Amino acid sequence: MSQASVLVVEDNDLERQITSETLREEGFSVEEAATGKRAMELLGLSRFDVVLTDLMMPGMSGEEVLARVRATYPSCQVVILTAHGTIESAVQAMKNGAFYYLTKPTDREALVMTVAKAAELSNLQQENQLLKRRLEGKFELEGIIGQDPAIQEVIRMVRKVAPSNSTVLIQGESGTGKELVARAIHRYSPRAARPFIAINCSAIPDNLIENELFGHERGAFTGATERKIGLFEAANGSTLFLDEIADLPQGLQAKILRVLQEKEIRRVGGNESFRVDVRLVTATNKNLAEEVAEERFREDLYYRVNVVTITVPPLRDRRGDIPLLANHALAKFGHLAEGRVKEISREAMEVLLDYSWPGNVRQLESAVERAILLCEGDKITPRDLPQEVLSRKTPGKGGERPRGDKFEIPSEGMNFETFERDLILQAMEKSDWVIAKASKMLGMSYRTLQYRLDKFGLKRPESKPAPPVEAK
Repeated sequence: MSQASVLVVEDNDLERQITSETLREEGFSVEEAATGKRAMELLGLSRFDVVLTDLMMPGMSGEEVLARVRATYPSCQVVILTAHGTIESAVQAMKNGAFYYLTKPTDREALVMTVAKAAELSNLQQENQLLKRRLEGKFELEGIIGQDPAIQEVIRMVRKVAPSNSTVLIQGESGTGKELVARAIHRYSPRAARPFIAINCSAIPDNLIENELFGHERGAFTGATERKIGLFEAANGSTLFLDEIADLPQGLQAKILRVLQEKEIRRVGGNESFRVDVRLVTATNKNLAEEVAEERFREDLYYRVNVVTITVPPLRDRRGDIPLLANHALAKFGHLAEGRVKEISREAMEVLLDYSWPGNVRQLESAVERAILLCEGDKITPRDLPQEVLSRKTPGKGGERPRGDKFEIPSEGMNFETFERDLILQAMEKSDWVIAKASKMLGMSYRTLQYRLDKFGLKRPESKPAPPVEAK
């Protein structure tokens, strides 16, 4: 078990200091609060295994602290400190969910043993909660939908990395569902009981984002009339998701690197650094390796955030999932038509399958939502879909995707997999079997083309030598 964290709540300064120092000497991580109110503030910022609280305190009593902790942080155990005259109250507190009670003055051995057992129970309950979440998500992850091998690989990676504290970099185009992946990592992690904190780095002006992430002290600048808690501090004991991390200014990249290395932050205008326990998950729609090469992103930070990489495939590379996603959107937005719209017609689904979806899943959901609002019957038809989807045109590309009427389909029908295999083979031959060139011709990612080549058993003819490797 990792170092157990304890919050000591005691209004008597000397008693609080003695108790805290005793626990620190025994290897516990200890924070102190002189009032119940301050205790609740600290509980909102950090995760604690045990709260050791006095019973009789001015303002918020120990009973109130117990009630709030049990209601909000069920795996956190509460140990009551009490004088002899209030043992009956302590016994009542145990009936209300306290782990145990200790009498003042506290025996050192009893204190350490009780807190250790309470921390052990807290850890066990957290493990049980994690196991339950894993069993619930054994066959699917909420929000991540798809049967394509590429999206199934994403789900497999989420399950593998979620229990760890490693940083994760999620790559993918806009609208592919990178934040869904980040939320799934948090939900299936031991930190799931704490709030998931997210920020889009590209949406905050450069002169404000440091304040958002690190907070500030009162008087740090004009208008700073009170202390502000930053997102790193708010995410203490939890997960912080930095979306579009490639857009961070370089000066701020250095400060985030320091947080990852030292596990410490300092508020803007502050003189003291303090430790935080934050699991960082980042995402970008850019190629971070290229950003490093162009010196727009720090190389040392790149290696820190890129411990584990999860690549979310674009929708055009997993067309077989479009019906699943479209019907999921129909169920999600069905209330907009009071449940009147029941299904998507075959003709409308064919249109959805034929479009390239540059906006990916987000654009598909918007198209279905619009169709529900415009649909006059109980079934979505092509006329309910947006014009750009009907025309099969990709905005900004100026071109048109191949449509059924561009080919001559045999009257007896055709095998789509055979057609796909032949198309890939033609592209590979035209590109002299250079996968990077062929993938651009076909409009699919390098990894997807590699998967298709393995699937169809396509290999370079032995008589054709491999092209020389270009010097980089």
